[in-house]
Parts: sequence; C-alpha cells; structure tokens
Amino acid sequence: MRAGLARRLLAAGLVPLAVLTGCGVRPSGVITGGAPPKGAVVPTSTVTLFLVKNGRVSAVTRLGGRLSQADRLTLLAAGATDRERAHGLTTDVPPEAGPFSVSSDPAGQLVVTLATPAGELSTLAVEQIVCTASVPAPEGPVRVTVAGGGQKVGPRQCRSMGRPGEPG
Repeated sequence: MRAGLARRLLAAGLVPLAVLTGCGVRPSGVITGGAPPKGAVVPTSTVTLFLVKNGRVSAVTRLGGRLSQADRLTLLAAGATDRERAHGLTTDVPPEAGPFSVSSDPAGQLVVTLATPAGELSTLAVEQIVCTASVPAPEGPVRVTVAGGGQKVGPRQCRSMGRPGEPG
C-alpha cells in the first residue's frame, strides 16, 4: 500500500511541475503595444454610378459595399450627394422611378423595370440607368432595356463607359 501511495504523491507533485516548466515561456515585464487605432472605419470597396454633368453622363465612384444593380439604381434616383452637387453633378432619374428590378431576358440582355413609364424618361435618365445597370460588365458591353408603365426603351448599350473617378 505504501508503494501505491508514494507513486500517487510523486505523480501529484510532478504534474504541476511539468505544467510550470513545460511551455518554455520565460517571465517578462509588461509589454505595451502602443495606442489603439482611432477614427472611423473606411469602406474599401466602391460603387459606380453615372451622374449628369454639363449635359453629359459621367461615371462617379462612391465608397461603399457591394450593392445589387437595383440598389445602385436606387442610389442613382436618390440624387447626387452634397459633394457631387458641389462639383456640378446631378441626376435626371426621378426619385419616383423606383423601386427598380433588374433581370435578364432569354437573349442574356438586362431588363431594368421601374415604377414609372419608361417612355417619359429623358434621354439622359435612360443613359444613366443603362450605364449604372451595366457595371460591372467584365464580359464586354451589355445591352439594357428600360421598361415601366407598359413602355420599353432600348435595348441600348452604355456609350459613357469610361474610367470612373472622383466627382470633378
């Protein structure tokens, strides 16, 4: 009995000793890492919209997350931001054109459906919708038909697909 008790006491003493010496980490003083980061989190992705400046459609980028085509069109109908307006940018797409839906027809062309008659939109508004719905189009030019109120305009391709930039 004494041997069994001795083994248990020895094992009980070795376990804490192994735990204390087994990891190899040496004691040290307090290590500081500096001040924590400050400021707002800046989104890293952008959204491209096509706004109007001096009677022409221009690509504009905004910081933001990934949005569906319909959500980008909703931003387009909401109008230019204060900063964009300060740079002379506007939209011809009326706010009541939304909500938007975007689908593909059997030929693979996009169909943008809006809540107002498509035939009542200005030429610039149609081009804004066509170009904004076409982004991103890595496979090349996309043909878009704008439909609403029993009317259709198109199919059309974006003629203003340039490199998007800052408003200005």
